[in-house]
Amino acid sequence: MSNEGNKKQFWKRNAAKVPGSIQHVYGAQHPPFDPLLHANLIKAGNRLPPATPGKPKKATTFQEFESITSDAWDVGDDDDELLAMAAKNLNIEVVMETANKVIENHSKQQERQRQDDVTELEQTEEDTQEEVAEEEDEEEDEEDEQVRVAEGDVTSPEVSFASLSSPYADGRLVKSKSEAPIGSPKEAEGEHAGLHRQRSLPHRPPIIPLVARMADQNTSGTPAMTEREASRLDKFKQLLAGPNTELEELRKLSWSGIPRQVRPITWKLLSGYLPANAERRESVLQRKRQEYFGFIQQYYDSRNDENHQDTYRQIHIDIPRTNPLIPLFQQASVQEIFERILFIWAIRHPASGYVQGINDLVTPFFVVYVFEYIEEEVENFDVSSLEEEALRNIEADSFWCMSKLLDGIQDNYTFAQPGIQKKVQALEELVSRIDESVHRHMQQYEVEYLQFAFRWMNNLLMRELPLRCTIRLWDTYQAEPEGFSHFHLYVCAAFLVRWRKEILEEGDFQGLMILLQNLPTMHWGNEEVSVLLAEAYRLKFAFADAPNHYKR
Repeated sequence: MSNEGNKKQFWKRNAAKVPGSIQHVYGAQHPPFDPLLHANLIKAGNRLPPATPGKPKKATTFQEFESITSDAWDVGDDDDELLAMAAKNLNIEVVMETANKVIENHSKQQERQRQDDVTELEQTEEDTQEEVAEEEDEEEDEEDEQVRVAEGDVTSPEVSFASLSSPYADGRLVKSKSEAPIGSPKEAEGEHAGLHRQRSLPHRPPIIPLVARMADQNTSGTPAMTEREASRLDKFKQLLAGPNTELEELRKLSWSGIPRQVRPITWKLLSGYLPANAERRESVLQRKRQEYFGFIQQYYDSRNDENHQDTYRQIHIDIPRTNPLIPLFQQASVQEIFERILFIWAIRHPASGYVQGINDLVTPFFVVYVFEYIEEEVENFDVSSLEEEALRNIEADSFWCMSKLLDGIQDNYTFAQPGIQKKVQALEELVSRIDESVHRHMQQYEVEYLQFAFRWMNNLLMRELPLRCTIRLWDTYQAEPEGFSHFHLYVCAAFLVRWRKEILEEGDFQGLMILLQNLPTMHWGNEEVSVLLAEAYRLKFAFADAPNHYKR
């Protein structure tokens, strides 16, 4: 008896938790299971336990458990029974009405889409037919063509054009009628409509989002320069043409922006990469470029060594993330250049090594020095069309100028990044003095400056501004004494206060963080950056020489 008692006691279980009972989990079905709506689908022995809190649940013996779960693995008529029971609870009229609405809406959407595609296709075909007609009018052997048409040797203009220049589903560009797919013109038209959304027009470059465009008022493709801009360009050329460039005058002239035509040589001079003496520049360039490629030969093969493979792996991961919206930076040859630049810099600066964010700092130099060799826009430019020597020069010049920049802010990237910590703290103190409302608003919702301003300091606002604005900003940074290490603090303060209205309108932590990490600057250009720099200069003039002014 005692054994039987122990056995019964051993098999006492909660019926709601044993295998075979239905345990619905909210969210496991779509829509979620509703016990009231689906009550008839639950067997009497498998009902959900009552939701009375704190009430002890009834225990059961093994025999009762066995009877409850005896059908758990049965198959057969029970399935049909469950389906029949479910059908009784469904209102057939409601189901049919809902289904008809879904079908009707889907049919309308399909019809609208088909009409839009056909309209666009007809417009494209009309344009191409006009071009073909113009070309045929210019041909001298028109009479011969008419004879061949009479003999049935040529197809209609529509089929002829399609066989010459239409991309088909396999991605080929059909060059002759022998390669064209066989089918009626209507079938071809339907195929065109179906594929219209999957392909772009021939010879049309990909559309660059506004945030990724790098054009300013001095680039090609924009209206002619104003008289003031032309005058400024002449001043730059005169200053640079002298045997010894006056760097102080060049800084004053560059503070308000540098014309694209003279930006490469100006950046090299202001960064200290080139000497002011014109006669020495060419020899210095040759020596520095040879020195850089000597580093490549000496160090680059060690990238897969145990000591360096982690550094190279991180660089290799970060490079494709650099300006992903600009096709220029997605080219394999450009990414290889960036990998070499960053790896060599990391090897030569073991105190900091490579830190995420440094990869962004290469891009402005690379773009500016590409402009030294091309006239067209750079976003879609294929660098493989440049001569090898030009590419090597761009790579070496970008490396040395980035190194000059990082020499002034290397404490931003050493262990624990103390430079950034100090700058963020200084930013908080400065904002508390110049706009107490913004400062208190962020304190109220517990927004720490480090949570959003760390990236501003680590990437020099490159993640917050379009690249065209960064290049304009760096014109002034190059001209300003300690521009990257000191003046940048005041630019960040002016940048934060610039969004005062939007910040004060946010009423919670999440809203503030989303705003501060996604500020709407995609439409910004030179004008907005100039206003920002002017405000930053005002703040610097008021606080730079009197740091106690912004300390409480």
